[in-house]
Amino acid sequence: MAIRLRLAYWYGAFLGLILLIAGTLTYALHTRGHYDELDRTLITTAGHHATEAAETPAGLHLAVDDTAGFAIALRLYDMQGRLLEETSQSHVLPALDPQAILTDPAGPAYGRLASLAPALGPAVVAPAAGAFDILQHAGQRWRIYVLPIQQHGGTVGMIVAFTSLDPLDHAIQRFQTILLALGLISLILAAVGSWAIAGNALRPVADMIATARRIAHLRDFSHRVAASDSKDELSQLAATFNEMLESLEIAYRSQQRFVADASHELRAPLTAIQGNLELLRRRPNLSDADREEAIGEAEREARRLSRLVADLLALARADAGVGLQHRPVELDSIVLEAFSTARQLARGQSLALDPFGPATLVGDSDRLKQLVLILLDNALSYTPADGQVRLGLAETAGGVTITVADTGIGISAADLPHVYERFYRADPARTREPGGTGLGLAIARWIADQHEGAISIASQPGQGTTVTVTFPHPESNSYESDAP
Repeated sequence: MAIRLRLAYWYGAFLGLILLIAGTLTYALHTRGHYDELDRTLITTAGHHATEAAETPAGLHLAVDDTAGFAIALRLYDMQGRLLEETSQSHVLPALDPQAILTDPAGPAYGRLASLAPALGPAVVAPAAGAFDILQHAGQRWRIYVLPIQQHGGTVGMIVAFTSLDPLDHAIQRFQTILLALGLISLILAAVGSWAIAGNALRPVADMIATARRIAHLRDFSHRVAASDSKDELSQLAATFNEMLESLEIAYRSQQRFVADASHELRAPLTAIQGNLELLRRRPNLSDADREEAIGEAEREARRLSRLVADLLALARADAGVGLQHRPVELDSIVLEAFSTARQLARGQSLALDPFGPATLVGDSDRLKQLVLILLDNALSYTPADGQVRLGLAETAGGVTITVADTGIGISAADLPHVYERFYRADPARTREPGGTGLGLAIARWIADQHEGAISIASQPGQGTTVTVTFPHPESNSYESDAP
């Protein structure tokens, strides 16, 4: 079942329940109020004439012989049940037995549904005062009230007051019909309105569905859901959906660019290796020097290809969310090993280790060494032969800091925000050397992130670059040691 139909159904059902409860309560209150008022009128009328009849000097007598204005008829009985007097309207009913009514009274004139409502006025009658009855006669109901007449502390007679319930019954029946009709019309209007309101409220969802289908069909993440000025949850959902599409578009374009760049980078060493192999196959009489040169170039490109594949695998692990094993490590030993390796890579540059002090960290020793080597290799690659590269390790109040500073060509301000992008190419003066893969800083930042560290670069063109990596102290590191 569609959400719109479910919403309309539940809205209609809920409103129908409210209408049922409200209509039932309204009907019960209205009905009981009118029947109770009629009973109170009978009680008042009978009580008034009973008092007057008891005070008549000549004996029991109805002081007033006309109650037509009240549509109430009266009869006066003695204690033996003999009819003494009656008003002009009382002839419409047959003979009554008031003593039987007092012995076995009837219930209220309204039905069970009206009895659910509380009484809106004072109590209709006290049990010891009189008794009510209902008589069906001449196709209509009559309400009868019998009240004993008290005189000098004893009962001397009975007065009966009665009236037709037909006008009130018809009025209540008309009221019930009106309530049912109004309830049915309201329910139909509510269902139609609920359907329309649900459709309007779910329009952002329909837009999102249509947008998602267009994206799936066209493979184009540039589509967006129309923005809404309202601040409800659906408008927030639409805004969040647009943010997700923007992120997906950025990720998709980055993936496309990465695949294109990776293909280009993989093609270069493969082409060089293939060319040298074809040269060796087609020219078996090459001189030893040319043969060694071809083989050496193929080996260099194969090593570069191996490094590139290793870097791509490392970034694939990063994208897949694969974590590292964290153990307590001596960071100073790792930095010393990386420094010794970097000295073998130097091509005339002078390397210095300053400052340097003992430091411990909870992390992956291999990846930390890789991080330091990446920074040193970048510094050596873009520093001239007469330049200087300085590696530092210090533990301060803010954490453990690794610093790599060089006096190389530097990085322009326009290129600094992009240096962590994979295969990013800066200006021609900064184009990487054939041995690089263009993935080093991206891997370095991933390693730093895995150790809850932060990496920052400060550089001025022509003046050099300083890379700073800061790790939190081991006691504040959220990773637990995996060491036994």
